[in-house]
Amino acid sequence: MLTLHINGEARSFGGDPSMPLLWYLRDELGLTGTKFGCGVAACGACTIHLEGDAVRACQTSVSDADGKSVITIEGLDPQGDHPVQKAWRALNVPQCGYCQAGQIMQAAALLKQSPKPSDSDIDEGMSGNICRCGTYQRIRAAIKQAAGV
Repeated sequence: MLTLHINGEARSFGGDPSMPLLWYLRDELGLTGTKFGCGVAACGACTIHLEGDAVRACQTSVSDADGKSVITIEGLDPQGDHPVQKAWRALNVPQCGYCQAGQIMQAAALLKQSPKPSDSDIDEGMSGNICRCGTYQRIRAAIKQAAGV
């Protein structure tokens, strides 16, 4: 039996420890904000925080998260008041919205590592997250707003 700390709550898992964390979050816990995009960690739609670091849930096994803190978009700020979430709303970043939970989670991790990022820091830090709608300029602007730069 594995124990994961999902959004501050201890959760037990007795299934296949090699199962991708994405499917445990979505199918077993009903945390559907974390999206399936590509399945090979190339798009970023499934980005979550594992021990504070942005990781791709599609390529992270449940056993990789055993005993660790996992934060999903639902747990970033349950009221949606994280500075990144506020900036996303203020600047109307989403278009279709599918990738946005992963974008927000990646941006929050970026700001934790680099509280006042430059444009190149943002471009590099967000490079693994794909937005098919091309909202990259709004994403960058929202990150800057959240950082207060």
